[in-house]
Amino acid sequence: MLDDAMKSQLKDHFTKMVRPVEIVATVNDSAKSQEMATLLAELASLSDLITVSERTADGDRAPAFALTSPGEDIHLTFAGIPLGHEFTSLVLALLQTGGYPPRVEEHVIEAVKALSGDFRFETYYSLSCQNCPDVVQALNLMAVLNPNIRHVAIDGALFQDEVAAREVMSVPSVFLNGEPFAQGRMEVEQIIAKLDTGASARAAEKIKAQAPFEVLVVGGGPAGAAAAIYAARKGIRTGVVAERFGGQVLDTMAIENFISVRRTEGPDFAKALEAHVADYDVEVMNLQTATGLRDHGGMFEVELENGASVKGRTVILSTGARWRQMGVPGEEEYMNRGVAYCPHCDGPLYKGKPVAVIGGGNSGVEAAIDLAGITKHVTLLEFDAELRADDVLQRKLRSLPNVTVLTSAKTTEVRGDGKKVIGLTYEDRIGGDLKEVDVDGIFVQIGLLPNTEWLRGTVALTDRGEVEVDNRGETSLPGVFAAGDCTTVPYKQIVIAVGEGAKASLAAFDHLIRSSADDEEQASQAA
Repeated sequence: MLDDAMKSQLKDHFTKMVRPVEIVATVNDSAKSQEMATLLAELASLSDLITVSERTADGDRAPAFALTSPGEDIHLTFAGIPLGHEFTSLVLALLQTGGYPPRVEEHVIEAVKALSGDFRFETYYSLSCQNCPDVVQALNLMAVLNPNIRHVAIDGALFQDEVAAREVMSVPSVFLNGEPFAQGRMEVEQIIAKLDTGASARAAEKIKAQAPFEVLVVGGGPAGAAAAIYAARKGIRTGVVAERFGGQVLDTMAIENFISVRRTEGPDFAKALEAHVADYDVEVMNLQTATGLRDHGGMFEVELENGASVKGRTVILSTGARWRQMGVPGEEEYMNRGVAYCPHCDGPLYKGKPVAVIGGGNSGVEAAIDLAGITKHVTLLEFDAELRADDVLQRKLRSLPNVTVLTSAKTTEVRGDGKKVIGLTYEDRIGGDLKEVDVDGIFVQIGLLPNTEWLRGTVALTDRGEVEVDNRGETSLPGVFAAGDCTTVPYKQIVIAVGEGAKASLAAFDHLIRSSADDEEQASQAA
């Protein structure tokens, strides 16, 4: 299963283990069990510290395998074959079970070890989900560090009956002690915060103690990372407040148009951004949501959701954007219960079922093409009279036998049975009739919405909510700059966001120099 290059790389990685790793596989007579056994045997052949034993499934999930180490109280299990995006999760689990220290700050490790109680986590993932590995890896790490924590990572596509019984319609979905705990991407700190109610208050106190920054960046996506690096290279005090470092890039699949990087994936690109920022003296305040911006005349204050606030002589807004919602009845009610926004993540959960895609741009058509290979049937609905996607994508879409394209179709309602989506209603914009389509899933792909609601009344925004900026990235409020997808700069692309972030940072530095010169001149005149 593993090619020679991968085996060589893994063999080198496994030299970092300092204690034995025992893999106990639970198998049955299925082809998937044989495939799992082959993978585990190949892994064991790469290190003398890895051993594999098998047991026959007796009402347990199979194929599955547990990782542990003699003398260690570790409860970490994979149900399924963690390939695709989850292969890295498997490799990290092996290394960490084998005693290789995690690349996590010491205070986070101590917080995990301090958790008391009985925590039985189960995470449902799909192999094509780029957000799932973050959750799986976080909970695996916690299971290695704390014997009170057990974690089972479950391939939802392989255990369809279980997914249906638990009504899992979005991944990653996490259960704690048998009850729903969380959905969507999470990091270790976020999980700790949900388990330890005092964690947020401690984080707030730490932020409150921060001295004012010369450049304060709000947002940790490509624009925010570039702004922080350019500011730090000037030798000035730089801080970043980020809701999630990496931003929307974390939800991006293949990136093939960032010049000099031939191909990468969003989560990998986000990690590279974070690592690059970490090379500089930048104070990163992650998992923090900004709720307000105040001007105190030469000093700005950014208020945070946890009650803390942080100050800066200049501010760079790079809060990015999020998926735009349809805004129709039923959408909010059935979000993550049939209404989804990431076909790569949630598509495998709808294998063999009918689904709909809303939106006829590139993202919508690409989603429909991908879903056609998994689902029973795809109905694509576009508001305009024709699709807006590139011709090459449209030709591919129309060649697929299990796709129906509806144009001049305005979605008016998401229909459900109280538990899950059962269909949608749309208006035929030509005839005016209301029509229904029976589907189990609805994937919304209608563009982006800037994350700027918290800025209304502070800086000038367009009707679309974009921050108005000049050619230097300055907003209507002197000393406050903006960059990236939250601004009026056209063409929402990663490479453009990076450039705009750098430009805004240089403009902020220039503003600081000029402000200092003006202050000195005024002081001289006063003397």
